[in-house]
Amino acid sequence: MFSSVVMGLASTGPAYSLAAALGIIVAGVGLQAPIVTMMAFVPMLLIAYAYRELNASDADCGTTFTWATRAFGPRTGWMGGWGLIVANIIVMANLAGIAAAYGFRLVGLDGLAEDRLWTTVAGVVWIAVLTAICYVGIGFSAAVQRWLLCLEVLMLAVFAVFALVRVYTDPPPTAIHVSASWFNPFEVPSAKALTTGLLAGVFIYWGWDTAFSVNEETVDSTRVPGRAGVTSTVLLLVMYGLVSTSAQAFAGVGTKGIGLGNTENADDVFSGLGEAVFGSGETGLLLSRLLILMVLTSALASAETTILPLARTVFSMAVHKAVPSRFARVHRRFLTPTWGTVGMGVAAIAVLVLLSSFSKNVLADSIDSVGLAIAFQYGLTGFACVWYHRKILTLNARDLVFKGLLPGLGGLIMLLLFLYASFVVYANPGYGATAVDLPLIGRTGGVAVLGLGALLIGVLLMPVVTRGHSVALKLQRSMLPHHLPPHTAVDAASRYLPADSGSGVGGDWYDVIPLSGARVGLVVGDVLGHGLRAAATMGRLRTGVRVLARLDLAPDELLSRLTDLVEQAIQEDGAGPRGWRPHAVSCLYAVYDPVSGRCSLARAGEPALAVAEPHTGAVSCPELPPGPPLGIAGLPYQSTELELAPGSLVAFFTEGLLQAADDRDAGLARLSEILADVGEPLETLCDRAVTTLLPGAVDVDATLLVVRTRRLDRNQFAEWALLPDPAAVATIRTAVSKQLGDWGLDDLAFTTELIVSELVTNAIRYVGGPVQVRLIRDRSLICEVSDTGHTSPNLRHAANDDEGGRGLFIIAQMTHHWGTRYTATGKTIWTEQDLPAPDGR
Repeated sequence: MFSSVVMGLASTGPAYSLAAALGIIVAGVGLQAPIVTMMAFVPMLLIAYAYRELNASDADCGTTFTWATRAFGPRTGWMGGWGLIVANIIVMANLAGIAAAYGFRLVGLDGLAEDRLWTTVAGVVWIAVLTAICYVGIGFSAAVQRWLLCLEVLMLAVFAVFALVRVYTDPPPTAIHVSASWFNPFEVPSAKALTTGLLAGVFIYWGWDTAFSVNEETVDSTRVPGRAGVTSTVLLLVMYGLVSTSAQAFAGVGTKGIGLGNTENADDVFSGLGEAVFGSGETGLLLSRLLILMVLTSALASAETTILPLARTVFSMAVHKAVPSRFARVHRRFLTPTWGTVGMGVAAIAVLVLLSSFSKNVLADSIDSVGLAIAFQYGLTGFACVWYHRKILTLNARDLVFKGLLPGLGGLIMLLLFLYASFVVYANPGYGATAVDLPLIGRTGGVAVLGLGALLIGVLLMPVVTRGHSVALKLQRSMLPHHLPPHTAVDAASRYLPADSGSGVGGDWYDVIPLSGARVGLVVGDVLGHGLRAAATMGRLRTGVRVLARLDLAPDELLSRLTDLVEQAIQEDGAGPRGWRPHAVSCLYAVYDPVSGRCSLARAGEPALAVAEPHTGAVSCPELPPGPPLGIAGLPYQSTELELAPGSLVAFFTEGLLQAADDRDAGLARLSEILADVGEPLETLCDRAVTTLLPGAVDVDATLLVVRTRRLDRNQFAEWALLPDPAAVATIRTAVSKQLGDWGLDDLAFTTELIVSELVTNAIRYVGGPVQVRLIRDRSLICEVSDTGHTSPNLRHAANDDEGGRGLFIIAQMTHHWGTRYTATGKTIWTEQDLPAPDGR
């Protein structure tokens, strides 16, 4: 906890931030600088709550990038990460320049401190040294930060106490006694001045979120960073309120000498205050040097802790494939992001050299422009917290306040600051040190051009970066059912949630497949992995399941055939480093018969199901025979049967549905509570299950298929058992004709009698043994003839001199579909005929 708070405080660089921003605040709001400094704490605290709640739900070092991706999608997430990168790199370049200048002043080389070339060279050296420290590891960095921060806080406290004591005992000509009006925000001259002051105030608080960027290297990563972030902002409030009040009381807000309103000291108010506060004696000179050292160490500490979140954000973006994957490499010994740390250090050096090569004015305006990136990043995080937790905001008052209202208000404040500053304050050509003539717009402030331009570069890069996710998502969606077909056997509803990473779309799928005999096939499956390869593999497997299902294979046999397809895919894709791996391709396949109410199932891998009784609401999770993932050698697949009462709820789901639960049993218990409301509409149950089990973003795909079973009414089918006697053919013809008459299907009597005669005759002639005949009136007229044989008839063209072979050909011409399925006792040949239109046409 202490190290996390140190990281949060050190990253803000309190001494450096006050030295660089206090003059800007005073220039904007005058004597109300202390209250404006403290008012900037309010949106920061609100955003700190957003960070805390998001971190508790998903402790990821990518922070804004990861959370915005999961809340709004990869495009918005990319912009959140880009805003953080822009702000950190620009600030790190400027911090290095400040450290270089103060380093020269500390050793008495004031001339070199004003030389742009030497400060740039020293700044490059400082960045290289700090990058090396961060490369060695977070433990060493934290140890360095503790010593630097202790010196910084001590010197700020000494400075504040000395200044206040001098004001009331030996006041300089500029001294002003502390007044209550300093803490009245309504005394601020204008909204424009308030916005300028608040943006500068936001800058001095920025950096506490470093505690969240190192969350994966923190003990108790879901709670400690949140507490450290909130604690850091509160401590900064106390520190900034005390120092700004004491500095203003001592130096005043005048525009001459040491006055805080003097534009010559606006970028460094402490350089002129040190000797004035501490005096020119030996002790005073020592303390003045310590004050310079304090600002130097503050800049160095802030630069170092800027590298930490920057490298880890880039690391997270690389893991999620938003930047090249090499940035995700971790040093084996130091366990730090290698390319991320070194790469960002090199980027900061390049920015420092580039900005310094133009002029000091551009470098100065770049610091102001950082406020836009900060407001953008923090505002996006606030809104992401609200949207991320939107499904659980109404569960209790705490969630509504800390996950909804406070983060949303913080995001709104940041958005308003961003818009007003971008298009009113910073866009004014008179603001800042530079201005640019833009086509169609005219002369615009350089701060707005730098800030918005840096963000627009991210917008231009966004389509390239997010293209993989967009293509994979379109492919995945196109391969899943656009809608579930209506079926006599079941009512069905489904939900599919892709993973929320940069290329999060994976290989989950579901399907409802009409089968012969009014039966239905139900499928859920999962191809482990993300991106185009997983989505394409899913499409191949879904197509394979549909084809094999139409062959009326038993569930265990279908999975055996499907694993052959997987093995073939492995061979085609190769076994190289980029080859597809089958180690977690799972599938659950079930066949439900609405006539008997029996459901036959088999599984490969981990998919599971839950069954809710229609009358009692009791929910059970039947244990299915285990089967290896598809493509993996192991025990043969085995089918099992369940007897389902009419109205039973059956939920098929992948393991991703339970990922947010503490453990699998806890997830199943929560799902059972939802399914116990068997009378609720299926769409309502699906929504409730997703909202309850996956309240936030998901790391892996989640699929849920819920069906409510039906039974065919007894008057919708008829069955007859026949002896293997040729005389039975006439008997069954008569019975079928009478049944069709009872159903009002006399128009189909002739063709149906012909079909039954042909199939029953063949069964008696070529097989022998008992014969079963069944008629089903569904969306079509289904005729089934079952016998004890295991040989399927083949459709062929009979030659002119053949005595047989024409009956099956005639049947194929007179029916819409026909086929054969095998059973435990033999086979069943079935046909389907279209029902006549209601008007008889």
